[in-house]
Amino acid sequence: MLKKLKKKWGIKSDFQMVVLLFVFASTGSLTLFARKGIFYLLGLTPETSMWIKVPLYIIFIFPTYQILFLLIGTLLGQFKFVWEFEKKVFGRFRFKRK
Repeated sequence: MLKKLKKKWGIKSDFQMVVLLFVFASTGSLTLFARKGIFYLLGLTPETSMWIKVPLYIIFIFPTYQILFLLIGTLLGQFKFVWEFEKKVFGRFRFKRK
């Protein structure tokens, strides 16, 4: 499975693969910590309706993940990879015109 990812992502070394897996894992973990802080600042509690939490989660947490991904990837010397990865992610959001 890791060989498939290395080929798909154009990664040559096992070390870079380990670094990138660490980038993804740490970004996800830090995003969860950030969510707690953001939801606290917004005054959301466990009793808050999911109809309120879900849109706010999308509005605030998705961009937080993307920013942390770029930041952590850059700090670990993987800016080129994470920047190209981000462009692919946001490229999928383009709306097609008829």
